[in-house]
Amino acid sequence: MTSAGSGLTLLQTCALSLLVFTGASQFALVGALAAGGGPFTAAAGAFFLGVRNAFYGLRLSQLLALPRAVRPFAAQWVIDETTAVSLAQPGRRSARIGFLVTGLSLYLLWNLTTLLGALGAEAIGDTDAWGLDAAGPAVFLALLAPMLRTGTERTVAGLAVLLGLGLLPVLPAGVPVLAAALAAPAVLWAQGRKNASRGDMAEGDR
Repeated sequence: MTSAGSGLTLLQTCALSLLVFTGASQFALVGALAAGGGPFTAAAGAFFLGVRNAFYGLRLSQLLALPRAVRPFAAQWVIDETTAVSLAQPGRRSARIGFLVTGLSLYLLWNLTTLLGALGAEAIGDTDAWGLDAAGPAVFLALLAPMLRTGTERTVAGLAVLLGLGLLPVLPAGVPVLAAALAAPAVLWAQGRKNASRGDMAEGDR
């Protein structure tokens, strides 16, 4: 419904869910398009958010040990939920079953609800009048907030917000989101310098 309210057609909305099976990336792409960003900028932001799935894939490739011909298809279902279920299993066979059942059920339900939401958006007409343009950012924040468990993660999130909001008036739509991604390496670099300074001080005290 959010993507339909951002100007995507029913076909485009359904294709997005079929091909980009990761919620955070979908909401980021739709949010950037809704804000007036170009397709390449929006796709870049979605790509960076989906990079974590590649790290999940590295771990699952060892755990599941699927046949080589099956791996490209299984990669489509490498998301937070399938990874969590697979890693929680005691053996390889149960991990494969958990991955298959979780991936299949979520993929079918996700695309079914996408279709129903897009049809509902077309039925109600002007989605902006209903305030649905705020649904994307709200859902994205709801997905992100529980992940901010450590001080480092909260610092990265805070700096990303400052970068995004600060650059919003001076950069084209969608670009501030990409610039906000610099928050992570900046914080890690600062922490590395801080830890190195502490190490030098400890050596000096000896």
